[in-house]
Amino acid sequence: MRILLTNDDGIMAEGIYMLAKELEKEYDVTIVAPESQKSAQSHAITLHQPLIIKEVKLDGLKSKAYSISGTPADCVRAGIEAIVEDKIDLVFSGINLGLNSGMDIIYSGTVSAAVEANIYNIPSIAVSAEWMQGTANYKIAAKYAIKVLKQTQSQLLKSNIVLNLNTPYNLNDVNKELKICTIGGAILDYYFIEEQENGERTLTIRGRRETELEEGTDRYCLSKGYATLTPLRYDLNNLALMDTIKEWFK
Repeated sequence: MRILLTNDDGIMAEGIYMLAKELEKEYDVTIVAPESQKSAQSHAITLHQPLIIKEVKLDGLKSKAYSISGTPADCVRAGIEAIVEDKIDLVFSGINLGLNSGMDIIYSGTVSAAVEANIYNIPSIAVSAEWMQGTANYKIAAKYAIKVLKQTQSQLLKSNIVLNLNTPYNLNDVNKELKICTIGGAILDYYFIEEQENGERTLTIRGRRETELEEGTDRYCLSKGYATLTPLRYDLNNLALMDTIKEWFK
């Protein structure tokens, strides 16, 4: 199986290295990732300047690796269109430093890279690990990523879907139940407002507001120490309102 591996933390990030190390034991892996940190880029692509592709040697890995002067979505497009000559069977995105649960997935470059693969009719898995004390438990996230791949491979490769995998920091047992669940609710940030001498104001994100966790969602299950897996769909049509809107224009 031929896998394209990307992320939004950059080509030199520890998370992508850990996932590549596990995947290349059994699969043909090509790494295509941003040359620098591109978190929270969502589904942005580069339009007004050329993308620069550089082959990079990652010590300890046998997989070919390339850096892209663009976004995570750019990396998937470049990998498919210009770098990997043969058919790509699956795209992995991650391991992200920090969870991509709840409505954070809207802003996530990690998840958006997986969605970009879906646009090309390639199944994908986004992998994220909880950030704590400046680091993440990439080891358990990589193990769960392999577990998900092996348990879903026969069906996954027949389907054009996105799977979003998250693992909590304190989880160490790959045999613990994996919770298949829905996306949690909104996650709101605190903004610190500061007045400047020139009359301008600056807004800085400093922490997150406490919100009630809905039972059965990814955020709830993660808080209970479980890894979570959520199938995502990016059809933006609100079909339930289609007939209603038509009536408004009669």
